[in-house]
Amino acid sequence: MSTTPQPHQPSPELIFDTLNAYQRSAALRGAIELDLFTAIGEGAVTARDLAGKLKVSERGARILCDYLVVIGLLTKQGGRYGLTPDSAVFLDRRSPACVGSAVTFLNSPMLTGYFRDIAAVVRKGGAVQSAEGTMAADDPIWVEFARAMGPMMVMPAEFIADLVGAGSGKVLDIAAGHGVFGISIARRNPKARIVALDWPAVLEVAKENAQQAGVANRYETLPGSAFDTDYGSGYDVVLLTNFLHHFDPPTCEKLLRKVHAALNPGGAAVTLEFVPNEDRISPPAAAAFSLMMLGSTASGDAYTFSELDRMFRNAGFSSSQAHALPGPEKVIVSQK
Repeated sequence: MSTTPQPHQPSPELIFDTLNAYQRSAALRGAIELDLFTAIGEGAVTARDLAGKLKVSERGARILCDYLVVIGLLTKQGGRYGLTPDSAVFLDRRSPACVGSAVTFLNSPMLTGYFRDIAAVVRKGGAVQSAEGTMAADDPIWVEFARAMGPMMVMPAEFIADLVGAGSGKVLDIAAGHGVFGISIARRNPKARIVALDWPAVLEVAKENAQQAGVANRYETLPGSAFDTDYGSGYDVVLLTNFLHHFDPPTCEKLLRKVHAALNPGGAAVTLEFVPNEDRISPPAAAAFSLMMLGSTASGDAYTFSELDRMFRNAGFSSSQAHALPGPEKVIVSQK
């Protein structure tokens, strides 16, 4: 019996699957809108049960659930469906870690419209829908982001709050969005005072969240552009969460010099970013984020740690240290 490895036979399967990949996001979006994962978690585990509970057709429920099994978001035994560990934690609305609201931003026409013509984007080397992409002043997409993406950021926000600990007296949260990062620090540290900077309409969402978290009396807002607004001084921590990737290195360094000047001696900038390895193709989620920046910004990118470290050093910071998260991003702590 021959054990000689057989040569790989070319197959169009990956090409076919990729051209049809829009169906994956559409199926997940539809399941979230129907609240299908919660219904299964509550015990409606057959197509008939789901049809009755969700007021949909039994055929539709069966085909959608079977497809979700195929792509790894449900399990199936006989005719009974179940939640995977990931869908139970992140897609069942009863879970405190549910991130289903993210669909309204990540799949919004405002964002997906930037990727209608990737060939044109590649020819230009940046967003073609508008000159500045999503970085246009006061772009309404960031209000959508603030309302939709907060739950997805709870885990990294708690990690950062643990990391900075009691040393976070006065904190500047740049491009605060939903405000979850500053709010998490304020909840952990009763001495912390948060200054949140973002566009005025976005800050209304952050203020609502601060009020709900019970930290509104230690939560100030600073409306305007991160590049033009006067930060003031005396900060122990400056948060730069999912912000630097929108800009080219010279623009990032300009911002980081301003951050450096606003920090107290011994203070730190805490950055959350998708950080690919030096090969730029691994790990997959962090490496693939570069395409998101190519399509939706004029000059943004997913930067390697060496590139981020260089930017911070050029801006006057003494050192940077990376911390791994249980997800596609890393936290970089840069000391003044």
